[in-house]
Amino acid sequence: MEILNTLGQLLGLLLHLLAEVGQLALGWSLLIAWLAWWTWGVNWSKTWEVLAQGGWAPLTLIAVLGALVWSQLAPGECRCLGFVTILNFWWQLGAVALLVALTLFCGWLQDYFGWAPADVNLEPPLSEASHEHAHGH
Repeated sequence: MEILNTLGQLLGLLLHLLAEVGQLALGWSLLIAWLAWWTWGVNWSKTWEVLAQGGWAPLTLIAVLGALVWSQLAPGECRCLGFVTILNFWWQLGAVALLVALTLFCGWLQDYFGWAPADVNLEPPLSEASHEHAHGH
């Protein structure tokens, strides 16, 4: 009988653990989806070229404007570090910069491990029959 009682307690604790892990994953689901997309859904070999050719400028502008909008939608200071207070806009800018840095880290991981996704051609194939009829008779 004692083993059944212990087994019941173990099953209860396992269910409680699964509920807590599920709640944690649900709370972080947007970040998990974001990192998964940028790690396995984007071809970073092409993205690095675009960023090197000047794509970093719009990225920086979007990041700063995103932090500015966030600071106006949810104004307030951040006391999250405990020993220092970070003023409005600056903590939002730091959070956005951290998100951009994590995104670029996903690109580095993809390059390092060779996880590049397959290229998908969205252009319809040109058939020679439709090309011949385009000239008219």
